[in-house]
Amino acid sequence: MDLLINIDLKKLPEPISYHDRIMLIGSCFTEHIGNALGDLKFAIVQNPNGILFGPDSVCKSLLSYTRNKKYTKNDIFLLNEVWNSWHHHSRFSNINPDECLRLINTSQQAAHEFLQKTDWLIITLGSSFAYRLTQQAEPGSEIIGNGVANCHRAPANWFTKEMLETADIKYMLEDCLKQLKQFNPALKFIFTVSPVRHIRDGVVENNRSKARLIESVHYIVNKFESAFYFPAYELVIDVLRDYRFYDIDLVHPNYAATEFVLEKFSTTCINEGSQELMQEIKKIVIARKHKAFQPDTKSHQQFLISHFEKVRSLKAKHSFLNLDEELMYFSQT
Repeated sequence: MDLLINIDLKKLPEPISYHDRIMLIGSCFTEHIGNALGDLKFAIVQNPNGILFGPDSVCKSLLSYTRNKKYTKNDIFLLNEVWNSWHHHSRFSNINPDECLRLINTSQQAAHEFLQKTDWLIITLGSSFAYRLTQQAEPGSEIIGNGVANCHRAPANWFTKEMLETADIKYMLEDCLKQLKQFNPALKFIFTVSPVRHIRDGVVENNRSKARLIESVHYIVNKFESAFYFPAYELVIDVLRDYRFYDIDLVHPNYAATEFVLEKFSTTCINEGSQELMQEIKKIVIARKHKAFQPDTKSHQQFLISHFEKVRSLKAKHSFLNLDEELMYFSQT
């Protein structure tokens, strides 16, 4: 008896390896993948603007990296005593406008330099809804009608909300990929659609929104040989299909669900040699997180010495790995 729907997961023709540089951008589900890859010592940069949900904000941000856009005080605004950018997550916000701009432009510069040599760009789209500024918004450099990536808890009457048409999403994604390929011809893409449901938009509206993203992404994957689709959405919605795989809000996939998706991502998108190395590094990472109640005991000192040698041996075999933090930790004998 089959209790799960089988999804035919196709392996990438040239899977990701530890020698590749990976940029991830998009919704909060992006960060589940990115954090996992980062913990396992892949070379990554994730969400240089912070979490982004819509294709409009994702495309606008990516193109700003190719142009190495520099933000000025005309690009930020003051709300509730804090300076913010409509195009960045609140982690860039600051009571000091110069510090706000420093954080933004440092991230922009790093993203520009990394994207020049990036091998894989993983894009996770979360919603087809877009928010645009109205006449009621505070005066600033932003032109009324422009889309925003983050509303920063501004008054609701500062925005209009619309669901992007499928044709518009296709156009902006296609134009973005063409410009990205001009900037970095070797760039390859993996698209996913976030399984996080935007229930605040309404159940029916969320399904319509996701459907437009899925249709648009498959249009792009069929058009570009360097673009691929990983079915994170389908793995949660169609394979797991149960609220026990969701957090208490019944919207966000829980630990078990994200681990399931990450396992499938590894087997289909990462080459076998790197998968083996991932298991070795995972053991080191788990040991690094070990908290000793009695750090002065001989057994803990032996634990540190043993793992220091394991890390040093791993570093000797794989010099491209950044294991400096682990070497420092285990050297505390």
